[in-house]
Amino acid sequence: MVNFQTVFFNECMQTEIYTEKAVLVGLITQHQPEERAREYLSELAFLADTAGATPMKLFFQKIDYPNPKTFVGPGKLQEIKEYVENNEIGLVIFDDELSPKQLRNIEAELKILVLDRTNLILDIFAKRAQTANAKTQVELAQLQYMLPRLTRLWTHLERQRGGIGMRGPGETQIETDRRIILTKISLLKQNLKDIDKQMSTQRKNRGKMVRVALVGYTNVGKSTMMNLLSKSDVFAENKLFATLDTTVRKVIIDNLPFLLSDTVGFIRKLPHNLIESFKSTLDEVREADLLIHVVDVSHPNFEEQLEVVQQTLKEIDPREKPTILVFNKIDAFSYVPKDEDDLTPVKRENISLEELKKTWMSKKHDNCIFISAREKQNVDQLREMMYEKIKSIHVERYPYNDFLFQKYEE
Repeated sequence: MVNFQTVFFNECMQTEIYTEKAVLVGLITQHQPEERAREYLSELAFLADTAGATPMKLFFQKIDYPNPKTFVGPGKLQEIKEYVENNEIGLVIFDDELSPKQLRNIEAELKILVLDRTNLILDIFAKRAQTANAKTQVELAQLQYMLPRLTRLWTHLERQRGGIGMRGPGETQIETDRRIILTKISLLKQNLKDIDKQMSTQRKNRGKMVRVALVGYTNVGKSTMMNLLSKSDVFAENKLFATLDTTVRKVIIDNLPFLLSDTVGFIRKLPHNLIESFKSTLDEVREADLLIHVVDVSHPNFEEQLEVVQQTLKEIDPREKPTILVFNKIDAFSYVPKDEDDLTPVKRENISLEELKKTWMSKKHDNCIFISAREKQNVDQLREMMYEKIKSIHVERYPYNDFLFQKYEE
């Protein structure tokens, strides 16, 4: 019985998305103006594309707050239903996390698969996970997400069979399944504790070397930078969450060896369960001596992405760490110059790369650089900057540990 249900859960947790046609739904509220809502939905479209779905249409609704029953209003839900039926849509994705009640009501009305942002991110993580560690972390997050939403799986069942001669202390199918899931969650948590111990031991055995971690929003070019600096072959592509397992490489710049980690990218509205589940992966960030914060300067909302990463880093580790801010993808940067007689206020798209450089250089002084990892622009300057920072940490931390060779100034 238990084995059958465990297999059933494993099947239910995998939200199989092949090349499904999808529609995306977002809200325009007082706290989320139209411009930001469109930006969030374009990111959701990228997430859907990464998962294998094809976004066909975006639906927006101006509303003060989400409808507690169906997230959007009944009129908008009817509009979505008509579009879904007329265009053979197989999937509807909502930009915010849906409550179990909202999910059940929307599925009952639309009669197709409904996902929210959290479920979509979990699906991508499940697809990307390669190591036992990452798979365990994803499965734990999936089960924690699924636990309050069990009712939608068992709406066709009432109490276990009763009647004459069969009465007794029965329990509902949902209660049975909830018990199985809770047991599995506690088992996975224990497995993660064992993995934590193992990874902690590995980190201790790395010798007297400074630890440097690449951090940043998802799809900003961290893995490309990792390949460039470490001359390794880490998987990198223009998709969200291409990296899920932390990669650590020994890198040597001049006479200075150090350890460089490529970590999982952050994203706005990242589910809290995921941060908890990926504790062992994020320990690389926690234990790093120097952070290389990579930013995609070609993205129209890079400043907001930068803020999201800084906020998440504070949640992971409130201590201040030395950080180098690396603005990547300058080769893809573009702007719209303003006419001389245009008296309207300057917008973000009117600011040139040179103006951005002046602004950020004055803010960050020596801790900021603009590069293109793909075109290898300003990479030598980045290496020099990293060398000076890592050298100062190395000398302070390991005063009697010699470099690979001594450099003598002429």
